[in-house]
Amino acid sequence: MSVAEDGPMHAPFDPPEVRQVARGEYPLWDEALAVLNQDLAATLPEQAPLQLLAQPSYEDDEPERVYVALANGEWHGNYLYPETPEDSADALATVADAAQETVSECLWQAWPLCAEHNLGMHTRDVEGLLSWWCSGNRPGGGPDHIRAAVGALDGV
Repeated sequence: MSVAEDGPMHAPFDPPEVRQVARGEYPLWDEALAVLNQDLAATLPEQAPLQLLAQPSYEDDEPERVYVALANGEWHGNYLYPETPEDSADALATVADAAQETVSECLWQAWPLCAEHNLGMHTRDVEGLLSWWCSGNRPGGGPDHIRAAVGALDGV
């Protein structure tokens, strides 16, 4: 068998090649990532936008795996499940978790941070709106608070 005839040989443990996901392949994930990139630009302006990367499965009968990655191609955490999310809210929650995992683990810092408490925030559904929640105590009462809707950190 020659490389010219059959392509390059790969060891069985070589990971499948990663590719950048084209716009429109996963429209709900594209939309959700655009919202998350607003928060990334507002809180970490030195970082380029996040992207979606796809890696073929090791198994022929399984779909590719899509990850939320930094602009340099690094990612961390679980992949986005290949089934299309049910709606925009579901996609936003899924992509927010993946984006937060990638940014926090690859950059070794909590993200996003509450400007008031300098604590890492997490998402929480507040009356149907996915929002960034902070566990920090507020002066005058209340042990925790909602900082902003996901995608709206630049206005806070």
